Amino acid sequence: MSKRFPAVLLLTILVFLVACGQDVATPTSQPTPTEQVAQALPTETPAATATAPAPPVATSTTEPTATATATATATPTRLLLMSPEDFGDDRNPLTGELVEDPEALQRRPIAVKISNSPAEFVRPQSGLSQADLVFEHATEGPITRFTAIIYSQTPPDMGPIRSGRLIDAEIPQMYDAAFAYSGASAGVNFKLFNSPFSNRVLRSDAPGYYRTGEDKPFEHTLYGTPQTWWDYLEERELNRPPQFATQLAFSEEPPAGGEAVSHINVNYQDRMIVDWEYDEDSGRYLRWADGDEHVDRNTGEQISAANVVVVFALHQVDFGICEYIPIGGSECQAFSTEIQVWGQGSAMIFRDGQLYEGTWRREQPNHMLTFYDADDNPIPLQIGNTFFQVVALHYVDPVTVE
Repeated sequence: MSKRFPAVLLLTILVFLVACGQDVATPTSQPTPTEQVAQALPTETPAATATAPAPPVATSTTEPTATATATATATPTRLLLMSPEDFGDDRNPLTGELVEDPEALQRRPIAVKISNSPAEFVRPQSGLSQADLVFEHATEGPITRFTAIIYSQTPPDMGPIRSGRLIDAEIPQMYDAAFAYSGASAGVNFKLFNSPFSNRVLRSDAPGYYRTGEDKPFEHTLYGTPQTWWDYLEERELNRPPQFATQLAFSEEPPAGGEAVSHINVNYQDRMIVDWEYDEDSGRYLRWADGDEHVDRNTGEQISAANVVVVFALHQVDFGICEYIPIGGSECQAFSTEIQVWGQGSAMIFRDGQLYEGTWRREQPNHMLTFYDADDNPIPLQIGNTFFQVVALHYVDPVTVE
């Protein structure tokens, strides 16, 4: 008995100290930066475990091991990206995703103008699914056209490439991007070549463009190779990392207050109808165009997005810029539309099968669109790519959901 008494005494002292809340085995650990970010998630209040009483320790006749007093319950982490510091050097600020090659983030984004009409000549397009962000907007008609922002990925091809519109004097400024397009009307070109990004406008005579030679109207045969564009920017000492003036927010966990929505229909006055269906298995939205699965020619797969954001903006006809005069005609048949993506407006943010009503903002020309709820809190996007459906304020019931 006398040989075992010290061990029992030691155990008794340890049990007494643990019951009193004293840590006798290990120093108090500090939360990691990831845990601090997770605790800042505005949609959940983490459980307060720091002051909880220690569980009772069973009496034993053997000496306690070093691990007996060091056991702790692991707290699951939730990724929340709110500031430039949260992204570090290997997360894409436009998607929140980790990139395989961080060097890709050291190049300049490129905005590429992609056609969407007529469907029989332009679909399936190449490269839309590999863009970080895609804006779909009305032109004249109102048929739609895309401006795709490529940055972290390098699509082998992009196209068919078509002419720019007035909105393309805005989008490249948002993302400190170059702009690749087939040309534009005189009025739009004037704005592009008097813009802050005029030295990085990639006209169709720049390296990287090519014609496919397909048996279809000539204007639908222009494609481009993004790597060649980046090489060309590098030669001109213009291929530097982007300087983003504002920041998108991302989170793995959906914020509170969403409404369950599995289907989104966006109607551009019956001239273009877009459907997005939420796929629970992948956690992504699958795209249909005019009732057909919308496929990317580069991958052969249906286009999908982690986020779909409907941006409501004032559309105003600019009667000083003509977009179409019939061959041999003298009168303009279609004037340019100015889509006013500045100031603020209403937005519908879809992520994780949830709808969040909010407000978009863009206070300065070099600000990207950011999103806020009714309490002025940022609405975080799901990590991944985003499609923006830009819709005119004067459309009647352009968006329906189920």
